[in-house]
Amino acid sequence: MARLILVRHGQTRSNVHGLLDTAAPGPGLTDLGREQAAALVQVLAGEAIDRVVASPLTRTVETAAPLAAARGLPLLQDAGLREVLAGDLEMLADHDSHRAYLGAVFSWATGDLAARMPGDPESGADFFARYDAAVEAATAGVGTVVCVSHGASIRTWAGSRASNVDREFGAAHGLPNTGVVTLDRQGDGLWRVDTWTDFRFPPALDDDPTGAPVA
Repeated sequence: MARLILVRHGQTRSNVHGLLDTAAPGPGLTDLGREQAAALVQVLAGEAIDRVVASPLTRTVETAAPLAAARGLPLLQDAGLREVLAGDLEMLADHDSHRAYLGAVFSWATGDLAARMPGDPESGADFFARYDAAVEAATAGVGTVVCVSHGASIRTWAGSRASNVDREFGAAHGLPNTGVVTLDRQGDGLWRVDTWTDFRFPPALDDDPTGAPVA
């Protein structure tokens, strides 16, 4: 049964300044970001990792590199794991732009797959098609995979594809730099969240589709 570990990249200067920076190749890591990437090796020390995949942006590749090296694994790349493109909001940092960006992204998680970012870069249907394909390719034929990706992408996909969280969970729970979401594939082909940064979900199955996160 596949185990998927989704990791947000380490800190960048654009994160520090609050910029909606989604275009390729994007910025590299700050000094703190490199420390976060190095620390990820120990954070995931208890996981039997078989594959490491990153989006092709500079910040995700730099975040994944120490982990791949420590495990003696090749660092694979898949553009399907990239961040949701900001379109006309690219490189803006004001509150209204952030609201517009997150509003469009999280409308996908609640079912409005036709919604698009200002500038029309991709719809919700486009996003889920490419992220689903990237996850399927990453997890094919192995037990545990680490995918280093981006905050909005991880929150939207995991919040929509896991059976034990509702569609608004990802919108309500942020993901810090090098924050980790772990999911296990269930026998019915669905994913179940095991941990979401500081939340741990009970393993017992019950009738509550949202689960009951335990801090």
